[in-house]
Amino acid sequence: MQEPMYIKIHNQIKKDIENKKYTVGQRIPAERQLALKFNVSRMTLRQAIKTLEDEGILERRLGSGTYVASQKVQEKMSGVMSFTDITRSNGQVPSSRLISYRVTKPSLSEKEKLKIEDTDLVLRMERVRSADNVPICYEVATIPFKLVSKFSKDEISTSLYKTLEEKGSYKIGNVTENIGASVASENDARLLSVHKGEALVTRRQVTELSNGVPFEYVRASYVAERFEFTFAK
Repeated sequence: MQEPMYIKIHNQIKKDIENKKYTVGQRIPAERQLALKFNVSRMTLRQAIKTLEDEGILERRLGSGTYVASQKVQEKMSGVMSFTDITRSNGQVPSSRLISYRVTKPSLSEKEKLKIEDTDLVLRMERVRSADNVPICYEVATIPFKLVSKFSKDEISTSLYKTLEEKGSYKIGNVTENIGASVASENDARLLSVHKGEALVTRRQVTELSNGVPFEYVRASYVAERFEFTFAK
């Protein structure tokens, strides 16, 4: 199975950062230069850059460019509630709109976060999650395909955790979350019904089964004025 071009670019830039070609705080070349280097359209290049931003590897500074991000503070939490559970607990009706759903090869970041091999396949799905039909977040979730291959597309995309627990007899374990901030891109604005440049809260999450095996890697962008994170000790 051939990797999408934007994933190949993502992997190469990530390797360049790991090999110190670009260091923390350094500005990477402009989109036009990188698009020429990789011989791709600006749209494909932007998709690769946006994926790296969502993973916290790059950060965009308004009016300045894109830089290698510094390490952010991490918050470890035990136990996790799904978006569906959180929304229902607030007395709202959750819903999801599936943007894409495909089985493919993992990117370098996905392989590292999920502790899988190059030969493993992953399910990567993009969704807009809403509460009472108001868009709350845009997320990209990656799951080892072998874990969910026996479940239907609807079961996975509607309520993954419930499906794993009730139909797969799995128990959800710990979650590690990284919370940050960004502004809405044109794509974010279109999907979340906000203005370009509006404040977003970003979340990168790795969720484990009760045996400590990671099963889900999520990159999500929340509309800041529509969602609040509360950490309880």
